[in-house]
Amino acid sequence: MKQHKKHIILKTENLSIGYQQKKDAKIVASKINLEIEKGKLVTVLGKNGIGKSTLLRTLSKVQKPILGDVFIHQKKLQELTEKELSTQLSLVLTERLPESQLTVYELIALGRQPYTNWIDKLSEKDIEKVETAIHQTEIAHLKNRRFYELSDGQLQRVLIARALAQDTEIIILDEPTAHLDMHHTIKIFSLLKKLVAETQKTVVISSHEVNLSIQLADEIILITENTLHSGTPKKLIEENAFDTLFPKELVIFNKELQQFVISKN
Repeated sequence: MKQHKKHIILKTENLSIGYQQKKDAKIVASKINLEIEKGKLVTVLGKNGIGKSTLLRTLSKVQKPILGDVFIHQKKLQELTEKELSTQLSLVLTERLPESQLTVYELIALGRQPYTNWIDKLSEKDIEKVETAIHQTEIAHLKNRRFYELSDGQLQRVLIARALAQDTEIIILDEPTAHLDMHHTIKIFSLLKKLVAETQKTVVISSHEVNLSIQLADEIILITENTLHSGTPKKLIEENAFDTLFPKELVIFNKELQQFVISKN
C-alpha cells in the first residue's frame, strides 16, 4: 500500500517563545517541535495566558522567538523579507481596526497590497482574487457597506476574506471567534473547515472552543503548563492530553462523547 507523503509547510525546531523583559527573557513555552501539513485546519488550544497568541505571533514573525527556529517551506522565517512573507502567510489578529471610511470591498482589497504596483491600482487578477474571496466567504451582500457598520460575526468573515484575497498558502487567525455567540462561532469554524477543503490552504487558529475543535480540526496543538501536545483529535484523546486542561471539580473530559462535560462530583 502506497504511503501518503506529508507536505510539511510550516515547522518549528526547538522553539522557545515568550517576551524580552529588559535584560531577561520571560519564556512562556520551550522546546516546541511542530510540523504542520499543507491543507489542514489546525487549532491551538489552552487556558488563558498559556501562550496561544504568543505562539501564533512568533510563527507569523510579529515577535521574535527567544530560541529556536520557524520554517516555511524549509526556509527560516527570519530569512524571508516582509514582502516574501506577505505572499506566503496572512494574519488575522484580534486588534480593533483603525477608524476609517473604508467599505467592505476596499478593506478586502487591501489584502492585495503585496502584489499591487506603487500606485496601488488593482489589476484584473487582483479584482478577480477579491471577488473570489467575497464569494468564498458568502458576503457579496455586504461589499458596499462601511466596515464599521458590521456585526462582529460579519466583520470576522470580512477579515477572513481579506486574508483569502492575499492568496497565501498559510492563514493564521488569533481567536477569530472571541467575541461571537455560539451560533456565529459554529458558522466561522464551519466556514474555515470548508475553505480548507476547497482551497487546500493551511489554516491555523487559536481558540477556547475545545469541543468544536475536537469535532472539526484536522490537527490540534494543545499547550498546557507542563508540555505541548500535537496531533489529530483522536491521538490526543487516546493520550489523555485533555485531562489536565480544566480543574476536574468543574468539568471532565468524556472519552465516549469526545467532549468536555460538567462534573457531577
